[in-house]
Amino acid sequence: MMIVKLGGSALTIKDANEPTVDETNLNRIAEEVSNYNDDMVIVHGAGSFGHILAKKYGIGGKITNAQENLFKIEGLSLTQSSMQLLNYYVVSKLQEKGIPAIGIKPSSFIITENQRITVCDTNIVKRYVNEGFVPVLYGDAVLDLNKDIKFAIISGDQLITYFAKALKADKVILSSDVDGIFTDNPKTNPDAKLIEVVTKDTQLTLTENENQADVTGGMAGKIRELLELADEGIESMIINAEKEGNLKSAVSGKEVKGTIIK
Repeated sequence: MMIVKLGGSALTIKDANEPTVDETNLNRIAEEVSNYNDDMVIVHGAGSFGHILAKKYGIGGKITNAQENLFKIEGLSLTQSSMQLLNYYVVSKLQEKGIPAIGIKPSSFIITENQRITVCDTNIVKRYVNEGFVPVLYGDAVLDLNKDIKFAIISGDQLITYFAKALKADKVILSSDVDGIFTDNPKTNPDAKLIEVVTKDTQLTLTENENQADVTGGMAGKIRELLELADEGIESMIINAEKEGNLKSAVSGKEVKGTIIK
């Protein structure tokens, strides 16, 4: 069982002012993923299709009056629709490459409490896998049991942690737009060094949110989720999906440059 995360930064133009698919990257990534040999679940990020709206409407923030409530209701509906559209693009491209992909809307069967998944029936995903399909989930805007916030964002990274445990995944691969976890931001510091292995004892100096458009916690949020997974004995790896051939090698079981979380 393999769970693959396709980063929103690789699938979309994340810094765009409106939702924009990176057509070239999406086509190549779908082609590379089609080389999978195992049962597989795919989770994709939001990129410009989710983060812009979620930030604009402050989804997950405290609601203090009726006007705010109406504002966030509008935001939730728009964010869900936008993410469904991105999922359609991703699933359609995967199907084009011969993958029996099935898009599954997380907000239709997941509820959070204080922004952590608390209600989730994994049976539908398990059944699709058992029947030979490749379920494709994504970060989404959902209902929350905390009456002060009512709504929340679940990141693709949180979905990976939850489903990797539930499905007893053997392999977890996260694609990003960098080679893995570095000592500093490799996009701004050419002297930043790749950290090949991260454990709970590794000293890291990551900001909570390097990209202000990312409402899910950036790389720091990813690492928290993956360390939780490591506590369950499931290793994961962060690789650069923007480097041609990386995903193809990873899903085929070959060695790839990146960071292992264990």
